[in-house]
Amino acid sequence: MLELLKHAPSKQTRSPSASIRHAEGHTTGTGPTVSMYLNDLSGGGAERQTLTLARELQASGVAIDLILHQMRGELVDQIPHGIGVVNLDRRRTRHDVAPLARYLKRRQPDILLANIDHKNIAAILARIFSATSTKVIITQHNPLSGEHSSDGRKYRIVAPTYRILAPFINAAVAVSDGIARELVGVAGLPETKVVRIYNAVISDGFEERASTPVAHPWLGDGGSPVFVSAARLVPQKDQETLLRAMAIHRKEGSGRLLILGTGPMREHLEALARELQIADAVDFVGYQDNPLPWFRQADLFVVSSLSEGFGIALTEAMGCGTPVVSTDSGHGPAEILAGGRFGVLVPPRDPAAMAAALGAAHEIRRRFPPDMLKARAAEFSSAACVDGYMALFNRLVPQN
Repeated sequence: MLELLKHAPSKQTRSPSASIRHAEGHTTGTGPTVSMYLNDLSGGGAERQTLTLARELQASGVAIDLILHQMRGELVDQIPHGIGVVNLDRRRTRHDVAPLARYLKRRQPDILLANIDHKNIAAILARIFSATSTKVIITQHNPLSGEHSSDGRKYRIVAPTYRILAPFINAAVAVSDGIARELVGVAGLPETKVVRIYNAVISDGFEERASTPVAHPWLGDGGSPVFVSAARLVPQKDQETLLRAMAIHRKEGSGRLLILGTGPMREHLEALARELQIADAVDFVGYQDNPLPWFRQADLFVVSSLSEGFGIALTEAMGCGTPVVSTDSGHGPAEILAGGRFGVLVPPRDPAAMAAALGAAHEIRRRFPPDMLKARAAEFSSAACVDGYMALFNRLVPQN
């Protein structure tokens, strides 16, 4: 039997066994019942976005359950109070299908909102096996090519599987127009089922969180420029190119780099920084629960990704008034920066081009003033995101 954790605020990470037996029925709400399914609560953009959306939807009267492949990650303690949590606690995604189907049969939520690639596929299969009337919405956060996935062979099955399972997908949310085009052109989903809803980034309390003090000897010391990057330390984010760009920059410049985030490549990247003889100008500061103050105090925010579906941290940096230098990796960054109107785009895997942008930090700050950037970021608001989801929910499950 699955276990439903009725969340209570806690400062300690809970183990999967620290639970209360579930009670039938969702948390009370005036809107549809929605179960949000994702891998875990690690500190990535999709996970942060899911919690933000859950919080905003709950405030709009939607009853929410979070269904987790595994109960783990830096964001576990940020689950909003009153939201139910189902911990499947399985080793592999395919093992989620049977217990998720049993959950759907027992609970029968109006909507199952799935997130990210293979979890989307597991959700569709669970809905089929449950034989319930629950509507399935898949959310595509990443490009479908899988070119830069750490497991490319597995990734390449996603789009063809979407094509096969298309009749059982009630709707597909794309986090950018580029992703929406891929869902239609690559995965073969009907245009009528694909909806572009930008991520919820700017919300109430954003300015307060951005103004929180943060202590680091490089920030606010009046010295040479400080560049900040924030992303999982994985191949897709290509921090190798960023470090090589810093090595080129440091031959004539004096900028320093703060890298926020955790991931399996940390030791490799730290070794590369030493090899490039820039270790004294690069600090790996790890995961930060509130990265906004770091963004606000940076001279530039830097994105080195090979591919991005949207770009939450990039938009957050703009909301803090900080100019952005990003690889033109397709989809999100180019859309958010409007092809270069609101920031600098450089080719992926091009350390020299990125180094040139880093060296032009003063000019970039002049070209993109804080008020311009904040106004652009405000277009990616929580209110707009929630409105988009509520409209979709009401289309699929009309409320009396």
